[in-house]
Amino acid sequence: MKLTNPHDVPVYTISGSDTARPLPDWLARKRKRSLKNDPEYANRIELLQDFEFEEASTCVRVSDDGDWVMSTGTYKPQIHTHYTPHLSLSFARHTDSLNHTFILLSSDYSKSLHLQTDRKLEFHTPGGCHYETRLPRYGRDLIFEKHSAEALVPAVGVNGEGSGEVYRLNLEVGRYMKPYQVDVGGDDVTTVGAGTLQGGINIGSVNTAAVAEESHGLLAFGTSIGTVEFWDSRSRSRVGLLSRQEGQITALDFDRSGLSLATGSSEGLVKIFDLRKPMPILSKDQGYGYPIHTLMHLTTTSQENKILSADKRIIKIWDQADGAAWTSVEPAVDLNCVAWCKDSGMLLTANEGKQQHAFFIPQLGPAPKWCGFLDNMVEEMAEEASPETYDNYKFLTLPELKQLNLAHLIGTTNLLRPYMHGYFVASRLYEQARLIANPYIWEEERTKKIKERVEKERASRIRGTKKVKVNQHMVDKMLKRQERREKVDEKMGLLGDDRFGKMFEDEEFAVDERSREFQMLNPSTKVDGASQAALPDGIDDKDSGDNSEASDDDGIRAGSAPTSKPEMRISSSSYKKSGHQPRDRSLGSRAQGIGRVTKHHGNVVGEKQVTFAPESARKEKSRPEPSRKSRRDDGRRSASGNVFRKL
Repeated sequence: MKLTNPHDVPVYTISGSDTARPLPDWLARKRKRSLKNDPEYANRIELLQDFEFEEASTCVRVSDDGDWVMSTGTYKPQIHTHYTPHLSLSFARHTDSLNHTFILLSSDYSKSLHLQTDRKLEFHTPGGCHYETRLPRYGRDLIFEKHSAEALVPAVGVNGEGSGEVYRLNLEVGRYMKPYQVDVGGDDVTTVGAGTLQGGINIGSVNTAAVAEESHGLLAFGTSIGTVEFWDSRSRSRVGLLSRQEGQITALDFDRSGLSLATGSSEGLVKIFDLRKPMPILSKDQGYGYPIHTLMHLTTTSQENKILSADKRIIKIWDQADGAAWTSVEPAVDLNCVAWCKDSGMLLTANEGKQQHAFFIPQLGPAPKWCGFLDNMVEEMAEEASPETYDNYKFLTLPELKQLNLAHLIGTTNLLRPYMHGYFVASRLYEQARLIANPYIWEEERTKKIKERVEKERASRIRGTKKVKVNQHMVDKMLKRQERREKVDEKMGLLGDDRFGKMFEDEEFAVDERSREFQMLNPSTKVDGASQAALPDGIDDKDSGDNSEASDDDGIRAGSAPTSKPEMRISSSSYKKSGHQPRDRSLGSRAQGIGRVTKHHGNVVGEKQVTFAPESARKEKSRPEPSRKSRRDDGRRSASGNVFRKL
């Protein structure tokens, strides 16, 4: 699926030669691993199974019920019929000769009439070719007039009276009726369309025909001399004539009201006539000069009337009122026939090349009921950025070319392709020229990549944009929990609950994270700022030091030095096994770590340290408690000591 026309009215190419590389099944299986990373092959869409021919397709038609698509092609000459609800090929049938055009006589595929290039009319049914009949001269077109049940075949050449003929095959009676005689220029050698030889260069012919089925039922025949004749099938007589135009008339089409007629010529001109006026009310040039082979009146979803005109190069859709261009489709191959799925935006084509094309225009109508999934795919593609027109080219203006020292290539080589106010340059040439003009481009690109990576990391971080009057730290912690999400929800949890609104507005609900109660309930919370909590009035730092000294359970030194800040602790078993020692130790180990405290170490208050750590007897002997010595005992010896020393 590919966006062909990325303008105001986008056109999506569903299938065709320019959507993906056609690979046979055996080659796709063989290259399955290499094609796995090929986005062009991975994103392909097979709208209808085997919607293709070996060489080219000639004509395509869609049944009135929309469930069947029949197409003819070559080579060998064959007929393909697809059942759209199953998106598959129903059957394929070979014929004896090439097909020129065909029509469906029933609302489905069961009855079809085919005009062959060997002057035959073949009737086909589900069982095969039911009947065939031969025409006196080669046919140019084929239509079916339902009111009289007649198949009309405009033919090339003139009869004995010098008039062109439109053969009438009555399907109710089962025989040819008297043909309509149309003026195609006479039979003398001096006028246009002279001679009766069918293979003459300027032989006159009736090229095309149209019938107003939904209105008055008039028949219109376009001739090789540029005239259009109107016939009434009830009186079998000519009732009107449009004067000559430029070139031959190659396409005709009535609108639903029957008052407007669109004509296409061999010069690529499209004109719209009001049957009540002899002059055209609108003229449109297709632009390529090729004969127009398809004309259709369309109605969009917004009830706007459009005209579809197609030659072998392009399909154009334009406004019926003023001729303003609406959209266009220009495939890579020549077109032979265009069919429209009624009440939808799907166009099917028969064209040169192997694959038949399918185009989808969302603004023309919705997807057909048998491929409704296209609407969802189009919506997804519309959200993506449209690709550049030239993927392998860089557009540069003249000042940019001079900056890269490429201005000398203008007009002297085909490396620069002029377009609008600048030039298209191959991407490889542009990279080389930029590297030569700026040798430090690699450093700039490296700096740019680093900057982009840093910006990307910054964007992934949580950004606390929600500001509150009270408990801002608590709000930041709640938002930090969503740091892995693409978008932060500021209304999640307590932040979006109205019952807790005063918690972030009223000062009475402020949470003091430095209070003793908060630290006891949240021992692993790290508090910013000073660790001392706010003290009540009348209590100074000295009193607080005495209180901390008296609490033996905490084992905290009291003094002027501040205590350490509370730290976050991890209690998982995997964290302990990795070699990290917890900072929180047992009471005994804390006491052993403190060691002997005397009045000579630091600012310790008191003369004795109380501990519950068990100690051995040897340690007690090796560490006798120091006794106070007075000045009176310095020169005296203990008598008891002398006695025990002699024992």
